[in-house]
Amino acid sequence: MQGRTMIGSLGIGKPFPVRVESMLRTPLDQVEDCLREIHCLHEEGCELVRIAFPEVTLSDNLSKVVSFSPVEVMADIHFDHRLAIKAVRSGCRAIRINPGNMGSSRNLVELSTLIKDAGTVVRVGANAGSLSRSQIEKAKGDISRALFEAVRVQILALQELGVERIIMSAKSSSIPVTLKANALLAGKFRYPVHVGLTESGSGQKGTIRSCVAISSLLGSGIGDTIRISLTGPSVDEVIVGRRILQALEIRRFEPELISCPACGRRRVDVASLVERIEPLLKRLPAELNVAVMGCEVNGPQEASNADIGVAGTASGMILFAKGKVKGVCSEEEIEDRFFEVCRELGYFI
Repeated sequence: MQGRTMIGSLGIGKPFPVRVESMLRTPLDQVEDCLREIHCLHEEGCELVRIAFPEVTLSDNLSKVVSFSPVEVMADIHFDHRLAIKAVRSGCRAIRINPGNMGSSRNLVELSTLIKDAGTVVRVGANAGSLSRSQIEKAKGDISRALFEAVRVQILALQELGVERIIMSAKSSSIPVTLKANALLAGKFRYPVHVGLTESGSGQKGTIRSCVAISSLLGSGIGDTIRISLTGPSVDEVIVGRRILQALEIRRFEPELISCPACGRRRVDVASLVERIEPLLKRLPAELNVAVMGCEVNGPQEASNADIGVAGTASGMILFAKGKVKGVCSEEEIEDRFFEVCRELGYFI
Protein backbone atom coordinates (compact mmCIF):
# COMPACT_ATOMS: atom_id res chain seq x y z
CA MET A 1 0.00 0.00 0.00
CA GLN A 2 1.11 3.54 -0.64
CA GLY A 3 0.69 6.87 1.12
CA ARG A 4 0.67 9.03 -1.98
CA THR A 5 -0.43 9.09 -5.58
CA MET A 6 -0.38 11.34 -8.65
CA ILE A 7 -3.36 12.75 -10.54
CA GLY A 8 -1.53 13.82 -13.66
CA SER A 9 1.15 16.14 -12.33
CA LEU A 10 -0.74 16.83 -9.09
CA GLY A 11 0.78 15.00 -6.13
CA ILE A 12 -1.63 13.78 -3.45
CA GLY A 13 -0.50 12.58 -0.04
CA LYS A 14 2.68 13.05 1.95
CA PRO A 15 5.12 14.69 1.26
CA PHE A 16 2.91 16.79 -1.04
CA PRO A 17 0.90 19.73 0.38
CA VAL A 18 -2.68 19.21 1.51
CA ARG A 19 -4.66 20.04 -1.62
CA VAL A 20 -7.72 22.28 -1.87
CA GLU A 21 -10.52 21.19 -4.16
CA SER A 22 -14.10 22.02 -5.04
CA MET A 23 -17.00 20.64 -7.07
CA LEU A 24 -18.62 22.39 -10.02
CA ARG A 25 -22.12 23.77 -9.60
CA THR A 26 -22.54 24.00 -13.39
CA PRO A 27 -24.13 20.99 -15.16
CA LEU A 28 -21.93 19.22 -17.70
CA ASP A 29 -24.32 20.02 -20.56
CA GLN A 30 -23.07 23.63 -20.31
CA VAL A 31 -19.44 23.24 -21.37
CA GLU A 32 -18.50 26.90 -21.67
CA ASP A 33 -20.05 27.71 -18.31
CA CYS A 34 -18.23 24.74 -16.75
CA LEU A 35 -14.92 26.07 -18.04
CA ARG A 36 -15.71 29.58 -16.83
CA GLU A 37 -16.39 28.23 -13.34
CA ILE A 38 -13.20 26.15 -13.41
CA HIS A 39 -11.12 29.18 -14.39
CA CYS A 40 -12.64 31.18 -11.52
CA LEU A 41 -11.78 28.34 -9.14
CA HIS A 42 -8.27 28.11 -10.54
CA GLU A 43 -7.71 31.84 -10.05
CA GLU A 44 -8.78 31.46 -6.42
CA GLY A 45 -6.27 28.64 -5.89
CA CYS A 46 -8.32 25.48 -6.44
CA GLU A 47 -6.07 22.51 -7.28
CA LEU A 48 -8.56 19.77 -8.17
CA VAL A 49 -12.10 20.04 -9.55
CA ARG A 50 -14.76 17.37 -9.27
CA ILE A 51 -17.58 17.31 -11.79
CA ALA A 52 -20.80 15.29 -11.86
CA PHE A 53 -20.93 12.93 -14.85
CA PRO A 54 -24.51 11.58 -14.85
CA GLU A 55 -25.05 10.44 -18.46
CA VAL A 56 -23.01 8.66 -21.14
CA THR A 57 -24.33 11.14 -23.72
CA LEU A 58 -22.22 13.84 -22.00
CA SER A 59 -18.94 12.05 -22.75
CA ASP A 60 -17.88 14.52 -25.45
CA ASN A 61 -18.62 17.43 -23.11
CA LEU A 62 -16.53 15.82 -20.39
CA SER A 63 -13.66 15.35 -22.81
CA LYS A 64 -13.80 19.05 -23.79
CA VAL A 65 -13.82 20.16 -20.15
CA VAL A 66 -10.87 17.91 -19.32
CA SER A 67 -8.94 19.12 -22.38
CA PHE A 68 -9.32 22.82 -21.62
CA SER A 69 -9.31 22.80 -17.81
CA PRO A 70 -6.30 24.48 -16.14
CA VAL A 71 -6.61 22.04 -13.21
CA GLU A 72 -7.07 18.30 -12.97
CA VAL A 73 -10.66 17.06 -13.24
CA MET A 74 -12.18 14.20 -11.25
CA ALA A 75 -15.38 12.70 -12.64
CA ASP A 76 -18.03 11.89 -10.04
CA ILE A 77 -19.67 8.55 -10.84
CA HIS A 78 -22.80 6.95 -9.43
CA PHE A 79 -24.24 3.49 -10.05
CA ASP A 80 -23.12 2.84 -13.64
CA HIS A 81 -19.65 1.40 -14.32
CA ARG A 82 -20.03 2.45 -17.97
CA LEU A 83 -19.88 6.08 -16.86
CA ALA A 84 -16.61 5.38 -15.06
CA ILE A 85 -15.22 3.74 -18.19
CA LYS A 86 -16.35 6.64 -20.37
CA ALA A 87 -14.80 9.11 -17.94
CA VAL A 88 -11.43 7.39 -18.15
CA ARG A 89 -11.63 7.25 -21.94
CA SER A 90 -12.57 10.94 -21.98
CA GLY A 91 -9.23 11.77 -20.42
CA CYS A 92 -10.11 12.07 -16.73
CA ARG A 93 -7.07 11.15 -14.67
CA ALA A 94 -9.26 10.59 -11.61
CA ILE A 95 -12.73 9.26 -10.90
CA ARG A 96 -14.77 9.03 -7.74
CA ILE A 97 -16.98 6.00 -7.16
CA ASN A 98 -19.43 5.16 -4.40
CA PRO A 99 -18.56 1.81 -2.76
CA GLY A 100 -20.59 -1.05 -4.14
CA ASN A 101 -22.18 0.98 -6.93
CA MET A 102 -20.27 -0.49 -9.86
CA GLY A 103 -22.56 -3.49 -10.21
CA SER A 104 -21.32 -7.03 -10.79
CA SER A 105 -17.81 -8.32 -10.22
CA ARG A 106 -17.45 -8.55 -14.01
CA ASN A 107 -18.10 -4.78 -14.25
CA LEU A 108 -15.45 -4.10 -11.64
CA VAL A 109 -12.95 -6.30 -13.47
CA GLU A 110 -13.58 -4.41 -16.72
CA LEU A 111 -13.22 -1.04 -15.00
CA SER A 112 -10.12 -2.08 -13.05
CA THR A 113 -8.35 -3.26 -16.20
CA LEU A 114 -8.93 0.09 -17.88
CA ILE A 115 -7.92 2.02 -14.75
CA LYS A 116 -4.61 0.19 -14.49
CA ASP A 117 -3.82 0.66 -18.18
CA ALA A 118 -4.64 4.39 -18.05
CA GLY A 119 -3.00 5.08 -14.70
CA THR A 120 -6.26 6.55 -13.39
CA VAL A 121 -6.69 7.40 -9.71
CA VAL A 122 -9.83 6.09 -8.03
CA ARG A 123 -11.36 7.82 -5.07
CA VAL A 124 -13.47 5.38 -3.11
CA GLY A 125 -15.86 7.81 -1.48
CA ALA A 126 -18.67 6.77 0.84
CA ASN A 127 -21.39 9.16 2.03
CA ALA A 128 -23.69 8.40 4.94
CA GLY A 129 -26.70 9.24 2.81
CA SER A 130 -25.74 6.59 0.27
CA LEU A 131 -25.42 3.70 2.70
CA SER A 132 -27.84 0.84 2.20
CA ARG A 133 -30.05 -0.53 4.93
CA SER A 134 -28.08 -3.77 4.94
CA GLN A 135 -24.78 -1.89 5.41
CA ILE A 136 -26.21 -0.02 8.38
CA GLU A 137 -27.75 -3.16 9.88
CA LYS A 138 -24.49 -5.08 9.49
CA ALA A 139 -22.75 -2.30 11.42
CA LYS A 140 -25.49 -2.51 14.11
CA GLY A 141 -26.57 1.05 13.43
CA ASP A 142 -23.08 2.52 13.80
CA ILE A 143 -22.91 4.87 10.81
CA SER A 144 -19.19 5.49 11.22
CA ARG A 145 -18.54 1.77 11.17
CA ALA A 146 -20.85 1.31 8.18
CA LEU A 147 -18.97 4.01 6.23
CA PHE A 148 -15.64 2.42 7.12
CA GLU A 149 -16.81 -1.04 6.09
CA ALA A 150 -18.23 0.22 2.79
CA VAL A 151 -14.89 1.78 1.86
CA ARG A 152 -12.86 -1.12 3.23
CA VAL A 153 -14.73 -3.75 1.21
CA GLN A 154 -14.44 -1.72 -2.00
CA ILE A 155 -10.72 -1.09 -1.50
CA LEU A 156 -10.06 -4.77 -0.87
CA ALA A 157 -11.92 -5.66 -4.07
CA LEU A 158 -9.84 -3.14 -6.04
CA GLN A 159 -6.62 -4.37 -4.44
CA GLU A 160 -7.44 -7.93 -5.44
CA LEU A 161 -7.72 -6.71 -9.04
CA GLY A 162 -4.36 -4.96 -8.86
CA VAL A 163 -5.60 -1.36 -8.56
CA GLU A 164 -3.08 0.68 -6.58
CA ARG A 165 -3.87 4.35 -7.28
CA ILE A 166 -6.51 4.90 -4.61
CA ILE A 167 -7.78 7.82 -2.53
CA MET A 168 -10.30 7.09 0.20
CA SER A 169 -12.99 9.20 1.84
CA ALA A 170 -15.90 8.79 4.23
CA LYS A 171 -18.26 11.69 4.81
CA SER A 172 -21.36 12.48 6.79
CA SER A 173 -23.23 15.64 7.75
CA SER A 174 -22.49 14.64 11.36
CA ILE A 175 -19.12 15.80 12.69
CA PRO A 176 -18.65 12.95 15.22
CA VAL A 177 -19.60 10.33 12.63
CA THR A 178 -17.17 11.81 10.09
CA LEU A 179 -14.30 12.00 12.57
CA LYS A 180 -14.72 8.39 13.70
CA ALA A 181 -15.11 6.99 10.18
CA ASN A 182 -11.94 8.71 8.99
CA ALA A 183 -9.99 7.59 12.06
CA LEU A 184 -10.98 4.00 11.28
CA LEU A 185 -9.89 4.35 7.65
CA ALA A 186 -6.58 6.00 8.49
CA GLY A 187 -5.89 3.25 10.99
CA LYS A 188 -6.49 0.53 8.40
CA PHE A 189 -4.98 1.79 5.13
CA ARG A 190 -2.10 4.03 4.09
CA TYR A 191 -3.80 5.51 1.03
CA PRO A 192 -4.27 9.29 0.80
CA VAL A 193 -7.44 10.53 2.48
CA HIS A 194 -9.85 13.12 1.14
CA VAL A 195 -11.71 14.84 3.99
CA GLY A 196 -14.77 16.99 4.25
CA LEU A 197 -18.13 17.36 5.96
CA THR A 198 -20.90 16.71 3.48
CA GLU A 199 -24.00 18.91 3.38
CA SER A 200 -22.53 21.27 5.97
CA GLY A 201 -24.95 24.08 5.12
CA SER A 202 -24.54 27.69 4.05
CA GLY A 203 -22.94 30.87 5.26
CA GLN A 204 -21.45 31.15 8.71
CA LYS A 205 -23.10 27.99 10.03
CA GLY A 206 -21.82 25.81 7.21
CA THR A 207 -18.37 27.38 7.39
CA ILE A 208 -18.07 26.82 11.13
CA ARG A 209 -19.24 23.20 10.90
CA SER A 210 -16.80 22.47 8.10
CA CYS A 211 -13.94 24.21 9.91
CA VAL A 212 -14.53 22.18 13.06
CA ALA A 213 -14.64 18.85 11.22
CA ILE A 214 -11.74 19.41 8.84
CA SER A 215 -9.50 21.10 11.41
CA SER A 216 -10.06 18.22 13.83
CA LEU A 217 -9.05 15.70 11.17
CA LEU A 218 -6.04 17.67 9.91
CA GLY A 219 -4.95 18.31 13.48
CA SER A 220 -4.85 14.57 14.09
CA GLY A 221 -2.78 14.03 10.94
CA ILE A 222 -5.64 12.82 8.72
CA GLY A 223 -6.28 14.49 5.38
CA ASP A 224 -4.42 14.93 2.10
CA THR A 225 -7.10 16.78 0.13
CA ILE A 226 -10.00 18.85 1.48
CA ARG A 227 -13.30 20.12 0.20
CA ILE A 228 -15.55 22.55 2.05
CA SER A 229 -19.08 21.53 1.01
CA LEU A 230 -20.95 24.83 1.27
CA THR A 231 -24.31 25.81 -0.15
CA GLY A 232 -23.30 28.73 -2.34
CA PRO A 233 -20.66 29.67 -4.92
CA SER A 234 -17.91 27.10 -5.38
CA VAL A 235 -15.17 29.73 -5.00
CA ASP A 236 -16.27 30.20 -1.38
CA GLU A 237 -15.24 26.61 -0.72
CA VAL A 238 -11.73 27.30 -1.97
CA ILE A 239 -11.37 30.50 0.05
CA VAL A 240 -12.46 28.78 3.27
CA GLY A 241 -10.33 25.71 2.56
CA ARG A 242 -7.17 27.72 2.01
CA ARG A 243 -7.80 29.75 5.15
CA ILE A 244 -8.26 26.61 7.23
CA LEU A 245 -4.89 25.33 6.02
CA GLN A 246 -3.27 28.69 6.73
CA ALA A 247 -4.83 28.99 10.19
CA LEU A 248 -3.44 25.55 11.06
CA GLU A 249 -0.05 26.64 9.67
CA ILE A 250 -0.12 23.73 7.21
CA ARG A 251 0.20 25.97 4.14
CA ARG A 252 0.65 29.68 3.53
CA PHE A 253 -1.24 31.43 0.74
CA GLU A 254 -1.46 35.09 1.75
CA PRO A 255 -0.26 37.54 4.40
CA GLU A 256 -1.77 36.79 7.79
CA LEU A 257 -3.93 39.63 9.02
CA ILE A 258 -4.71 39.90 12.72
CA SER A 259 -6.96 42.56 14.20
CA CYS A 260 -8.17 43.33 17.70
CA PRO A 261 -11.88 42.87 18.56
CA ALA A 262 -12.03 46.55 19.66
CA CYS A 263 -13.04 47.82 23.07
CA GLY A 264 -13.64 51.11 24.89
CA ARG A 265 -9.97 52.07 24.43
CA ARG A 266 -10.16 52.11 20.64
CA ARG A 267 -9.13 55.27 18.82
CA VAL A 268 -10.45 54.18 15.43
CA ASP A 269 -13.22 52.08 13.88
CA VAL A 270 -11.29 48.81 13.65
CA ALA A 271 -13.75 47.03 11.36
CA SER A 272 -13.67 49.76 8.73
CA LEU A 273 -9.88 50.01 9.02
CA VAL A 274 -9.58 46.28 8.33
CA GLU A 275 -11.74 46.73 5.22
CA ARG A 276 -9.31 49.38 3.98
CA ILE A 277 -6.10 47.48 4.76
CA GLU A 278 -7.09 43.96 3.68
CA PRO A 279 -7.22 44.69 -0.10
CA LEU A 280 -3.67 46.09 0.08
CA LEU A 281 -2.26 42.74 1.19
CA LYS A 282 -2.40 41.31 -2.33
CA ARG A 283 0.76 43.26 -3.10
CA LEU A 284 2.68 41.83 -0.15
CA PRO A 285 4.57 38.51 0.25
CA ALA A 286 2.49 35.67 1.70
CA GLU A 287 4.87 35.11 4.63
CA LEU A 288 4.19 38.53 6.22
CA ASN A 289 2.09 39.10 9.35
CA VAL A 290 -0.01 42.28 9.32
CA ALA A 291 -1.77 43.82 12.34
CA VAL A 292 -4.68 46.23 12.49
CA MET A 293 -5.19 47.48 16.04
CA GLY A 294 -7.55 49.96 17.64
CA CYS A 295 -5.25 51.70 20.10
CA GLU A 296 -1.68 52.18 21.32
CA VAL A 297 -2.03 49.38 23.90
CA ASN A 298 -2.95 46.79 21.29
CA GLY A 299 -0.59 48.33 18.76
CA PRO A 300 3.18 47.93 18.92
CA GLN A 301 3.06 46.15 22.28
CA GLU A 302 0.59 43.28 21.82
CA ALA A 303 1.27 43.08 18.08
CA SER A 304 5.04 43.34 18.41
CA ASN A 305 5.57 40.29 16.18
CA ALA A 306 3.82 41.91 13.20
CA ASP A 307 6.00 42.65 10.19
CA ILE A 308 3.84 45.70 9.51
CA GLY A 309 0.96 47.09 11.54
CA VAL A 310 -1.32 50.08 11.96
CA ALA A 311 -2.96 51.36 15.13
CA GLY A 312 -5.11 54.25 16.21
CA THR A 313 -3.82 56.82 18.71
CA ALA A 314 -5.17 59.96 20.34
CA SER A 315 -3.39 62.06 17.71
CA GLY A 316 -3.96 59.91 14.62
CA MET A 317 -2.55 56.68 13.16
CA ILE A 318 0.82 55.05 13.71
CA LEU A 319 2.54 52.44 11.55
CA PHE A 320 4.90 49.98 13.18
CA ALA A 321 7.08 46.99 12.38
CA LYS A 322 8.29 44.41 14.92
CA GLY A 323 7.15 46.68 17.74
CA LYS A 324 8.93 49.83 16.49
CA VAL A 325 7.05 52.88 15.21
CA LYS A 326 7.87 53.56 11.56
CA GLY A 327 5.56 56.42 10.75
CA VAL A 328 2.53 58.52 11.64
CA CYS A 329 -0.35 59.85 9.59
CA SER A 330 -4.00 60.80 9.68
CA GLU A 331 -6.68 58.18 9.25
CA GLU A 332 -7.43 59.53 5.77
CA GLU A 333 -3.81 58.98 4.68
CA ILE A 334 -3.46 55.42 5.97
CA GLU A 335 -3.46 53.57 2.62
CA ASP A 336 -0.79 55.78 1.05
CA ARG A 337 1.37 55.78 4.18
CA PHE A 338 0.97 52.00 4.53
CA PHE A 339 2.40 51.55 1.03
CA GLU A 340 5.22 53.97 1.74
CA VAL A 341 6.31 52.11 4.87
CA CYS A 342 6.04 48.75 3.12
CA ARG A 343 8.22 50.09 0.33
CA GLU A 344 10.77 51.38 2.85
CA LEU A 345 10.86 47.95 4.48
CA GLY A 346 11.27 46.18 1.12
CA TYR A 347 8.04 44.24 1.43
CA PHE A 348 6.55 44.71 -2.03
CA ILE A 349 6.51 41.84 -4.52
